Amino acid sequence: MPINENLKFLPVHVAVLTVSDTRDLAADKSGQILAERITAAGHRLADRRIVRDDAEAIAAILREWIADAEVDVVISTGGTGVTGRDVTPEAFQRVLDKEIPGFGELFRMLSYQKIGTSTIQSRALGGVAGGTYLFALPGSSGAVKDGWDDILRFQLDSRHQPCNLVELMPRLLEHLPQDH
Repeated sequence: MPINENLKFLPVHVAVLTVSDTRDLAADKSGQILAERITAAGHRLADRRIVRDDAEAIAAILREWIADAEVDVVISTGGTGVTGRDVTPEAFQRVLDKEIPGFGELFRMLSYQKIGTSTIQSRALGGVAGGTYLFALPGSSGAVKDGWDDILRFQLDSRHQPCNLVELMPRLLEHLPQDH
């Protein structure tokens, strides 16, 4: 996955949301890993929060960040499994304009190479809402590293060739009426 060093790097503003009933900032290893990797890549950490496993509470924070011009991308960690408490994908579906099916598919393909068939338990997903990219990763530190290191690091780098998500950002709101 080539990076064209002749192109200008354009930092994006990324918010990190940890979905957990048990973690606080001090115990949020996956959120911390994301925050560190985001800033190490040259991007700006726009916000970082923890929210309980509650679909409406998650959706409320997503709506807030979607409406915030200082947030270009939201990456969540946690709540993507199949248990009764795992409601992150349902919360995302409440706000998404468009899903990016390839994100979840690629995540599970990469994950399969590391954890085998256990990857079917992940409902990782990506999408767009109100011109903001949204990505939901599982809560394990390994999954967060895989999602960032193997996918998002490249797609959020404006120099990544042959294409990347950053170059599409100015066009994400084309379908909306002009008064937005």
